Amino acid sequence: MPNSLLIENGTVLTLGKNSKVLAGQSVLIKDGLIAKVAPKKAINNFRGQRMDATGKVVLPGFINAHTHFYSSFARGLTKAKPAKDFNQVLKNLWWRLDSALTAEDCYYSALIALLGSVRHGTTALVDHHASPQAVPGSLAAIARAVRETGLRACLCYELSDRDGAAIAKQGLAENAWFIHHCQQQKDARVKALFGLHASFTISDATMEKAAALGHELRTGFHLHVAEAQRDQDWALRHSGKRVVERLKQFEILGPRSIAAHCIHVNRREMDLLAETQTAVVHNPQSNMNNAVGVANVIELVKRGVLVGLGTDAMTTNMLEELRVALWGQHLRAENPSGGFGEVTSALFANNPKIAQRIFGLRFGEICEGAAGDLAIFDYDPPTPLDNTNVLGHVVFGISQAEADTTIVGGRVLMEDRKLTLNLDEARINSRARELARNLWKRM
Repeated sequence: MPNSLLIENGTVLTLGKNSKVLAGQSVLIKDGLIAKVAPKKAINNFRGQRMDATGKVVLPGFINAHTHFYSSFARGLTKAKPAKDFNQVLKNLWWRLDSALTAEDCYYSALIALLGSVRHGTTALVDHHASPQAVPGSLAAIARAVRETGLRACLCYELSDRDGAAIAKQGLAENAWFIHHCQQQKDARVKALFGLHASFTISDATMEKAAALGHELRTGFHLHVAEAQRDQDWALRHSGKRVVERLKQFEILGPRSIAAHCIHVNRREMDLLAETQTAVVHNPQSNMNNAVGVANVIELVKRGVLVGLGTDAMTTNMLEELRVALWGQHLRAENPSGGFGEVTSALFANNPKIAQRIFGLRFGEICEGAAGDLAIFDYDPPTPLDNTNVLGHVVFGISQAEADTTIVGGRVLMEDRKLTLNLDEARINSRARELARNLWKRM
């Protein structure tokens, strides 16, 4: 990998706190970080890789704050019975699929999701994995796929009691081993959190063990929270507490933790999430698809919660998810102007904050010292593009354009819509089809 890369002649959308539109500017990346953003003539005597971005916009790479690589093989699956509620969605589809996964399935399903992310300008992802019949080594298999694609990813194993005590024990061990491994490796591309499925599938005894291990390892937790009303009903019956209150009791919440969904939380729970600085990740397409509701992002933000955006594996296109999130908040608030700032901030300001907590780098802005993670889109604006309307162009224009180039830490993963990785995509897809066919038969 070259230690330097100069991107010339592009329209740079810096985003970040002091977002600017810089026409005809150059971006210099050295040793994985952005070293300079300046007019072309200000960068003299450069020796290294050059890239011409004439007629294109350059912006920070996107971050997906909650996804499931293992769900790639559900594409086209017809073997699941129709579901009438969220409980049946889990039992008829996801818990059957994840229980049939092999270690090789885990690796290839991750590759498919990661390559799709490269093609849409996503440079970092936070994954949540489950494979109850192939727990040991599953995170190592996924990490291998991450390293081969050159992206950044934070991984965890989805601990649950739903498959019995022996598998729960393996889930505890897999999380602990992988977290320790990442801490020892100090790899800037692969990080770990302690994964939990959801409150309603984890007993007090298992929750206590997970909390103790997580605190010993000084890590955060990643889990589903109040995705459906069932989670709240179980928590109230089991503990007399609501979901967020139960998690706080076990000290699962905190600035290093991620609570995905949070649709069925009340204002007291929102306040607890804010007080503990727990990140909440909104996944609108999945929530609408599963008919579980739309999170009140506007109220969460109003109460001081850090709200990010994920896809829950419904797509690898963060701009598609952004648009759906915006329409969902309009509909929920019955206000066609509501939620624009909250939703765009989720992707462009808050996801970088969540990623910074995990990776220890500055994301979401093209400026000196930030990670050299960029997405370049083939977009020639047909209306004026300036500092005042850049997000409008992103939502209504760039979102409809094609990602041309994806760069992580100065390494070019895709250029001119062609992958530059040492991976045979046709062979990967062919093997993935074989594995998916066998998986479906096992289901």
